[in-house]
Amino acid sequence: MTAALNQQIGLEAKASFLYLSMAAWCDAEGLEGCARFMHRQSDEERAHMLRIYEYMSEVDAHALTPLIEQVPHSFESPQKMFESVYQHEQKVTKSIHHLMEIAKSENDFSTDNFLQWYIAEQREEESLMRSILDKIKLIGSSPMSLYYIDKEIDTINLAEIKKEESSE
Repeated sequence: MTAALNQQIGLEAKASFLYLSMAAWCDAEGLEGCARFMHRQSDEERAHMLRIYEYMSEVDAHALTPLIEQVPHSFESPQKMFESVYQHEQKVTKSIHHLMEIAKSENDFSTDNFLQWYIAEQREEESLMRSILDKIKLIGSSPMSLYYIDKEIDTINLAEIKKEESSE
């Protein structure tokens, strides 16, 4: 279980850096709303990683700081970028489910309970990314559409921030 949780730490850390890289690309492309969204996503992934560190400390396991491979620095379009985010979130979901399988097979009830939060979180993340991709498809991919995509992502970002604040 410890090795698998350490692998998850690496996956969450990579996601944080990937989203930070995406934020920088968005900023360079003049997509300020998308950049703000990706900065928030990066922070959220780092928080997910730290949550695992804290849990491992509580259960007297040794959390390891991972080596992060180089993440991409440029993207073909906002749509392609969000498609890769969605694919990454699906990969994270699969990994969380694998962790749950290990916890169940080892009768590790504490980790099973801990992972329930991640299962719900991943359902929300995948739903959010599908919603964003649906909106991008509706808006279209012409150069003028970038303005509307950016505005829509900023609106989604603000709604997510309000949702997070109300749940605290």
